[in-house]
Amino acid sequence: MNKPNAIGWFDMYVEDMDRAVIFYETVLQQQLEPIGDPTGETVMRGFSANMSAYGAAGALVKSPHARLGPGGTMIYFSVDDCAKEEACVVAAGGKVVRPKFSIGQFGWVTLCMDTEGNMFGLNSMR
Repeated sequence: MNKPNAIGWFDMYVEDMDRAVIFYETVLQQQLEPIGDPTGETVMRGFSANMSAYGAAGALVKSPHARLGPGGTMIYFSVDDCAKEEACVVAAGGKVVRPKFSIGQFGWVTLCMDTEGNMFGLNSMR
């Protein structure tokens, strides 16, 4: 029996959805899609996802039920070469906290802060 990955979904909480969407679409070069909320309490924009593929899917979420900011859960986006996306972070309104560095056999990481104050990582194998 196959066990699922520990993370099946993630929410990144935001204060300004438009600003956050522009930031992530610029850095990751992908369009975030609206996701409906049957409760009507949240606004969500999803990252591209293949729910049957390895890894976790997720969304930016504006909700009255959660707070955003650094010091919480870290999300690492899988990218081709984190130096490429790192180069887009500042121009998109974010901050590079730690430029691309090696994590040995697990590849490379860049640590960043988005326009909402959330820390996130970029991870690549080259």
